Amino acid sequence: MTRDLTGILDAVLAGIVVLDRDGRLELANTAAARMLEVSPASAHGRQVETLLGPAHALTRVAREVLASGRSATENECPVERRFEPDLAVDISGAPLFDAAGQLDGAVVFLRDATLQRDLQRLVVDREHLSAFGHIAAGVAHEVKNPLGGIRGAAEILGSRAADAKTADTAELIVREVDRIATLLDDLMVFARGDAVQRTPTNIHRVLDEVLELVAHEALGREIAVEREFDPSIPEVLLDRDRITQVFLNLIRNAVQAMDGHGTLTIRTRMRLDRRMTGHAGDAGPTLRVEIHDSGPGIPSELLGQLATPFFTTRSDGTGLGLAVSRHWIAAHDGLLQLTSPEDGGACAQVDLPLRTAS
Repeated sequence: MTRDLTGILDAVLAGIVVLDRDGRLELANTAAARMLEVSPASAHGRQVETLLGPAHALTRVAREVLASGRSATENECPVERRFEPDLAVDISGAPLFDAAGQLDGAVVFLRDATLQRDLQRLVVDREHLSAFGHIAAGVAHEVKNPLGGIRGAAEILGSRAADAKTADTAELIVREVDRIATLLDDLMVFARGDAVQRTPTNIHRVLDEVLELVAHEALGREIAVEREFDPSIPEVLLDRDRITQVFLNLIRNAVQAMDGHGTLTIRTRMRLDRRMTGHAGDAGPTLRVEIHDSGPGIPSELLGQLATPFFTTRSDGTGLGLAVSRHWIAAHDGLLQLTSPEDGGACAQVDLPLRTAS
């Protein structure tokens, strides 16, 4: 029995691209077309540079294979896409030879490595947060008791002050002690390991409520908001209070980055082909929320540091907002990623397991 080769290749989950000796596309299976967002029919016969661009990882691998006649590989290559979330793809290419042994083309394989990358990031996030939790608990224990004594002494000093300057100084001490105590309370979020209380939650209602709250703040009044919500997303099992805190932090950061003027785009989408492990240990579809601002963007050297506790680029910031957000997202078995897209601005991407009550 002879089977149709195209049908067999389309059934393969990995992407397969076949190029001729000049780098023109001869074949792309369904998985490759999805990953690269190309139409096999319209792409047929086109040079790989024209189709994907000279800097694309697949172009680099293909050209290396065609130039050397040997296999080539690049792992976890970022593949930017217009209509779907970006991928991390393992790309490997091998030469094709004709009957005379002459180089006749190349076959390139694409394997979606996004899940593996995201799981590695989740493990790293949890390890970092656990280590910081131990440090936070020690700091809070050593500092909080002496703070109570300092505050009490300042109150006594203020009550017995014989002049206005002494009274003002005592009041300043009390205010600063209270500020430090509030900071310590924020730190204890990492130390206590509070469990999230999941209930069916309408993610769009949460986002609308946060946007309405921010719109009444001074910096938020001149911001244009664009909502691109996926109406097919059902109610998701989330801790409503914690998730509200997360998106309030992220949206406020975006508004502050734009200094009160610009466009804030909130986008939701559901990925049936991108699975994450939920709190029950089962893998399910992914809910992604993107918060994209039109501000100046994030310098590449800062991208990996912004969610680190106490790291901040604002003179009046504590550096805990993003760290707390990352903590609660990790508690939901999710991921927070910060990017600075080429088209400008910054984007906070929140991926959560799409778990429902049913």
